[in-house]
Amino acid sequence: MKRFLIDLPTLPEEGKQFSGELPPDIFDLPKDDAQPTGPLFYDLYAQRFGSELLLTGTLSTPFQFTCVRTLHPFVQTIRVENAAIAIEIEDSSQIDATEALREEVLIHFPSDPRCDDADEPQQCEIDPRYLAVDKPGDDAVETPPRAEGDDRWAALDALKNTDSER
Repeated sequence: MKRFLIDLPTLPEEGKQFSGELPPDIFDLPKDDAQPTGPLFYDLYAQRFGSELLLTGTLSTPFQFTCVRTLHPFVQTIRVENAAIAIEIEDSSQIDATEALREEVLIHFPSDPRCDDADEPQQCEIDPRYLAVDKPGDDAVETPPRAEGDDRWAALDALKNTDSER
């Protein structure tokens, strides 16, 4: 897998510009979570300050999210325009900044992804048939029957009965 490596002995004192892309598999997210639909693009300036390496610039990656309102998939590009990443320099002569770039993109995920924020915005409305408020009685949406033998509440019912006997 391709990594973003910076060779410290060859890094000029005044810093250096780095541009490129990293493969989407660096994100390694669970299958039921958002998934990258393209590579992580970076355009960063790296400069050493004492025992830290500072990376500043832009990052972007397109991701497929699921809308919290409509449950439809959509693609939204996560852009970090003014990224500033500090990496502690240890005794190694080479820094692998891949994980730091990955984390910087992930912390900019939307907490409640909505399809009207997509790269190609979609109408983000809940089907009114599924709203509980002011739901008409003849909406043609069937209420699923309870499973036979569903005793998940039986333990709580038993507690309620023992309290009333006291």
